[in-house]
Amino acid sequence: MTERKIIHVDMDQFFAAVEQRDHPELRGRPIAVGYDGERGVVSTASYEARRFGVHSAQSVKVAKRLCPQLTIVEGDYRKYKAVSREIHSVFHEYTDLVEPLSIDEAFLDVTVNKRGMELAVDIAREIKAEIFRRTQLTASAGVSYCKFLAKVASDWRKPDGLCTIHPDRALDFIAQLPIERFWGVGEKTAAKMHWMGIFNGSQLRQVSLEHLTQVFGKAGSVFYDFARGVDERPVVTDYERKSVGTERTFEQDIWKRAAVVAELYHTVMELLSRIEKSDFSGKTLTLKVKFYDFTQITRSMTANRDLRKKDDILPLAKQLLSEVDYGHDRPIRLMGLSVSNPTTADDTNRWEELWLEFDELTD
Repeated sequence: MTERKIIHVDMDQFFAAVEQRDHPELRGRPIAVGYDGERGVVSTASYEARRFGVHSAQSVKVAKRLCPQLTIVEGDYRKYKAVSREIHSVFHEYTDLVEPLSIDEAFLDVTVNKRGMELAVDIAREIKAEIFRRTQLTASAGVSYCKFLAKVASDWRKPDGLCTIHPDRALDFIAQLPIERFWGVGEKTAAKMHWMGIFNGSQLRQVSLEHLTQVFGKAGSVFYDFARGVDERPVVTDYERKSVGTERTFEQDIWKRAAVVAELYHTVMELLSRIEKSDFSGKTLTLKVKFYDFTQITRSMTANRDLRKKDDILPLAKQLLSEVDYGHDRPIRLMGLSVSNPTTADDTNRWEELWLEFDELTD
């Protein structure tokens, strides 16, 4: 059986790099892409800002406290998507087996490639060079025989890195790998691992499959395999969309009924726009509400028809909202709506990516 050749390409500080490229006055300065407001959240931080502890998903307020000289740049997502398309065009010059993970990273299966190249590391090197030639942006790449190790490798020598994990050295590499570097292990999972005495891959390898699944559920079997260098997931080029959603974080907490209903209406209209853009059909509507103290609830309802029109979604959204207990002493910070339960779903012989990070992200 031919050994797989997998590359993971991850753009370095993508949004921030694009802004520094297009605005020379920002080069070498700590910047963060995000909304500069009371409820603003950092989308991407430049490496200059990261030295101060600024990172993505952090509130802008905290980021400014950590780095007083931080410059906040409002994101231009249309521009980022255009650059991303240019980068993906490079990928497809080598293989059609491209699995986008996000706007700035992807897996490539180059076991059989369009250039007939023998070594995946040579392909990765060429891709990095071509991306830089076309966009003046750097990328880091990881090369290995499976997705888990290719992704770990791409993070190993950032920025502008290139790392290969050969099958013969994989188990030794994993043995020394800090548990925090395992794909799917976040802060809370790592803390639980540490409590169990697991700090690296070697120690993870000593834990039985039964115990891992007892503690971590289905993810336990994945951790068990990862510790042994086993990851059979293919590079998947086309996922079936399971849901479409949108959410809004408010500048100020809201609690008056008129304001809440108005925001619900705006959320419905944004959801309709996304449904139309993605050509999605589903029968289940879910309302998500996050309160002032970051506690949150969801309410769902399944209809007997496709939810694609305002006249179908808005009444259901109002009905779900009527089940939410909010008020002056419990104002709302965030509201979201999503449609799921696709009407044409056929899961036979489909692969579905499992995201293993179970730690809750707070804004």
